[in-house]
Amino acid sequence: MSTSDLPKESGPAGGWGSLRGIGRIARNAAAAPGALDTLRRQNKPGGLMCMSCAWPKPANYHPFEFCENGAKMTLWELTSHRCTPAFLAEHTVSALRERTDHELEAQGRLTAPMRYDPDTDRYVEIGWEEAFSGIAAALNRIEPDSAVFYSSGHAGLEASYLYALFARLYGTNNLPQSSNMCHETTSVGLKRVIGSPVGTIVWEDLDETELIMFFGQNPGTNSPRFLHPMKALKDRGGSIITFNPMREQGLVSFVDPQDLSAMVTGDETVISDQYHQVKAGGDIGALMGLCKAVLEADDAARRDGGARVLDAAFIAEHTTGFEGFAAELRETDWADIERTSGLGEAAIREAARAYMSTDKVIAAYGMGLTQQAHGWLNIALLTNLMLMRGNIGRKGAGITPVRGHSNVQGQRTVGIAEKTALIPMDRLRALFDFEPPQKDGMHIVDAVEGMADGRVKATISLGGNLLRAVPDRDLMERAWPRQELTVMISTKLNRSHLFPGKAAYILPCLSRAEEDIQESGPQAVSIEDSFAMIHGSIGHRTPAADTLKSELAIVAGMAKATLKPNPRVTWDAWTADYGTVRALIEQTYPDDFRDFNERLHQPGGFYREIGAHYRKWNTDSGKAVFTTPERLDALDFGDRPGRYRLVTVRSNDQFNTTVYGYSDRFRGVEGTREVVLMNEADIAEAGLERDQSVTLVCDFDDGRDRRLSGMKVIPYDLPRGTVVSYFPECNVLVPIGHHDKLSKTPAGKAVPVRIEPDARA
Repeated sequence: MSTSDLPKESGPAGGWGSLRGIGRIARNAAAAPGALDTLRRQNKPGGLMCMSCAWPKPANYHPFEFCENGAKMTLWELTSHRCTPAFLAEHTVSALRERTDHELEAQGRLTAPMRYDPDTDRYVEIGWEEAFSGIAAALNRIEPDSAVFYSSGHAGLEASYLYALFARLYGTNNLPQSSNMCHETTSVGLKRVIGSPVGTIVWEDLDETELIMFFGQNPGTNSPRFLHPMKALKDRGGSIITFNPMREQGLVSFVDPQDLSAMVTGDETVISDQYHQVKAGGDIGALMGLCKAVLEADDAARRDGGARVLDAAFIAEHTTGFEGFAAELRETDWADIERTSGLGEAAIREAARAYMSTDKVIAAYGMGLTQQAHGWLNIALLTNLMLMRGNIGRKGAGITPVRGHSNVQGQRTVGIAEKTALIPMDRLRALFDFEPPQKDGMHIVDAVEGMADGRVKATISLGGNLLRAVPDRDLMERAWPRQELTVMISTKLNRSHLFPGKAAYILPCLSRAEEDIQESGPQAVSIEDSFAMIHGSIGHRTPAADTLKSELAIVAGMAKATLKPNPRVTWDAWTADYGTVRALIEQTYPDDFRDFNERLHQPGGFYREIGAHYRKWNTDSGKAVFTTPERLDALDFGDRPGRYRLVTVRSNDQFNTTVYGYSDRFRGVEGTREVVLMNEADIAEAGLERDQSVTLVCDFDDGRDRRLSGMKVIPYDLPRGTVVSYFPECNVLVPIGHHDKLSKTPAGKAVPVRIEPDARA
């Protein structure tokens, strides 16, 4: 079979395919009247801030400032379908487990608080006060450190701040968050080397840059609005270089849906000037090769009397550790770099020449770097590359992690964090007259292990589908129901609801797109995007039911019922006026949130002023740190015959665990998610055939059997030894112990697996 027969998109990213995809979801969701008006206002001052990814919102916005993924999320949330108590009365929880993730969410918006009744195996409708008092009673029967307060990354800054305060007033720092499963490697890794846990660029840097280097990130599926500045870069003569195992259509070509001429003519922009298919887990080797090529060019320039390639003045003034790193580069053989990266020396040198050709380079990366067993070294080596030529802290240059959920970064900023060192405990003590707990709380990996061994007795989830999102799904499905209490704050039914604890509650909340009317009038919430810009968000749609409460009101209701009265803790007043909560956030974090209420709706947001953007390095040494790696790959396992490196990905019809449908048009996969993509030569060598049914078996050496059957083999353009399938279905194969060694981020981008043929029918 030739490569022309491999699954691929019939056209570029964007274009008519994007519009057809949006239209299909609008029809399937039966989007409510007014949804198009919400899209018109989306990501603009006075409107809705997108509920999907955290891509920034420019001050000079397009007429339609949303992408395919953001539109799908809004339409999916504003469905006219309703998942009522009557529906849940008709179906047992056990029966609902037979439905797919898509079918569960397609039932529509939840409309009333519910409690699980084990006698009938059904959820039954209850009142809000009954829910709050039941939750409070369960929490007050257990030790605070046996409860976990998880957050998905959706809730606004106001609700998030009060949620973290609730947990600490209750007596625990068990505040894991969805970033534990995606970009915690960024938060820990970048903090270690540049003193800032987030990216260093702002929107203006995108307008100035001359080269963007992509590592392990797919904008076509995960952050399509990024395609606009990428196209603008190409239009002004700049370049894009990609390092990614898969050839992703969003990194190959793009037709701007907002360009009428391009839509009519099909005129597409070629995105990547170079596309290097590094093998899964081989990014450290590739980055070491890039750095080695730069150092060798500088050595040659010094020998020949030419201009320096390294920014020697920057390195001397702003960094530490360079000499040790340079020595390691000189001792590293190109043969080892080629072996670990899967790339040839010539290809790496070609990319390095492009990097050395300009002083304005942005490095963008995603979970392809963070979700590896030594992912923090990926981040450190990428930072090394940027530091070598001073590409951090100057106009048009910097490093930018492309974050997932819309407020995942902001929730960390306002206190949802398990590490006490990140929290201004003294300010909390002074503001609220209590003694905050001083022991570090549980990371999500700790929480999963705690559920398995019985230490965790209660989980409250502020949004999300935690049971589906974490590794070792089978282990979790057995452990989760053994808890004394499970609480899910949700807009739609999902699989986490179907494994209820001994006491279990579903608390339905408003969507961010809906009007939030409290005692003082309509309320706004706020979020932080990937560039550390703070934005206000206002919902304009009629709520799906008049029984719904906002996330903030639900948090306050639980807290008020659970905690002893404190005259400085005024849950009712905070619920009545979210501006009072923003004032508390400003008092707690004065450097980040100066004049918070006054600047809430500033076009483009207001900047949180990240130190590394200004070359202020908040590290122990006061300088940016060059890291000398002790290894060239990010794996904790070796290669052997029959072992593959599984990369888990999302489809084009998906956001996190939300599956809108079964069309992954960019990869040519339609109507199913039960596939494994493989290199043609690997298929032939394994004695397999296209469309053959196989079982993926985890090959992690911990004695536990993990397998996923009924997967159809699909040939795909991938490096040898790398296979690809979908998240979250493949979480059953990811061991909870297989994670980044520094941050504990689960390593879903290089999972050791074997492939066994299923018995033929």
